[in-house]
Parts: sequence; structure tokens; C-alpha cells
Amino acid sequence: MLDLSQRKRPSGVVFDMDGTLLDTEGPAQLAFARAIEDMGFVFDSAAYARCLGTTFAETQKILLDVYGEELDMPALGDAWSAHFAAASIDTPIKLRPGIGDLLERLASLSIPMAVATSNQRDICEDSLTGCGIRPFFNHLVCVADVRNAKPAPDPYLLAAAKLGQNPRDCWALEDSDIGTRAAHGAGMRTFQIPDARPPSESVLALGHEVLESAGELLALL
Repeated sequence: MLDLSQRKRPSGVVFDMDGTLLDTEGPAQLAFARAIEDMGFVFDSAAYARCLGTTFAETQKILLDVYGEELDMPALGDAWSAHFAAASIDTPIKLRPGIGDLLERLASLSIPMAVATSNQRDICEDSLTGCGIRPFFNHLVCVADVRNAKPAPDPYLLAAAKLGQNPRDCWALEDSDIGTRAAHGAGMRTFQIPDARPPSESVLALGHEVLESAGELLALL
């Protein structure tokens, strides 16, 4: 629920990318299915669903448990990335609801924006450019830019530093529990807009704000 009593505008806004800015679930699942079949395995939709919103280490454990230790994870990652790029051409990535209007409003107010993602920089650049929103962002913080990835707060702390802002004066938008923990841990006012999974009880206990779409934030601006 949006807390309209806290109407102070942010000095900067940091967005997660996949599932928050971009509706990447369809292309990502299709890419994974094709990649795992390239490796000689059958796509397991239940296993894939278990990986949603997990850390890299958790995803790796799930996949190795399901497909066996013979699964070549680096090769799978390369194939997944390649198929994702191809799938994004066949099924263009769309913006999540309300994102376009929110980006336009923030830009009109000269509020600087950044992305904090667990994805690779080349994928991030290509995805944001393909959707026409890359110019909105002053900085991108990608997985290779930090020692500790989400759920550690490092990506959000670095994004705030790059924007030249105090994290406590910034907003963060996330869809996953892992990302929400990272943003909350950085001290940002955190808005979770769930995509693939609803927030867990332990994450709801953080006391952040859970929204249905990014468009709800226009009421605070």
C-alpha cells in the first residue's frame, strides 16, 4: 500500500531491470527452454519456476539437483544468453505497466535515475536500448560491478554513489524478494511491484510498500 503521507520527492531513483522495468519473463523462459534442450535435457517448467527470484547460487543448486551434476552451468549460461537475445527479437520485450509514465515524470522533474541489475552489462544495454528507455538512466550498475550481488545492498549503494545521492534520500523499485531485501538494506525507500511471485511473509515484515504498478508512484510526485 502506498503511504501518501510521505510525499517528499526522491533525490534519485534506482530501478531493478528484469521484472521491474521490463516484462522479460516470457522471453527468459523461452530462452531457458531452448538452452536446456541444447544441453540434451528436457525443459522442466516446475524446476524453472523454482528458480524465479532466487540468487545465482540458489538457481545453480536447483538446476543441478534436477538435471544432475553433469549439467555444464557455464555452457548453459552462454546458451541461455544467446537464446534470450534471439527470443527478444521474436517476442519484443515490453515495459512493465506504468513504467513509461513514471520515467517521463521523473525526467521532467530532473530526478536522476539508475539501474541496479543482476544481469550482464551487454544484456542490460541491449534490453534497455531495444525498449527505447536507455537515455533515461544516468548510470547502470550490473552484476560484474559489485563484489556482493543482491540480496546484499551493494548494487543499490553503488547506484546511489554514482548518482551522487544519499541512499536514504532515494527510492528503489523492485519486483523480487531478493532485490527488495537489497534495496531495503541500502536504506532506500523501497517499493516492491511483484511480477512472478508475491512477496514472502518474511519480506513483507520489512515494512516496505507493495504496489500493483509503477504508475501508482505518480501520486507521490
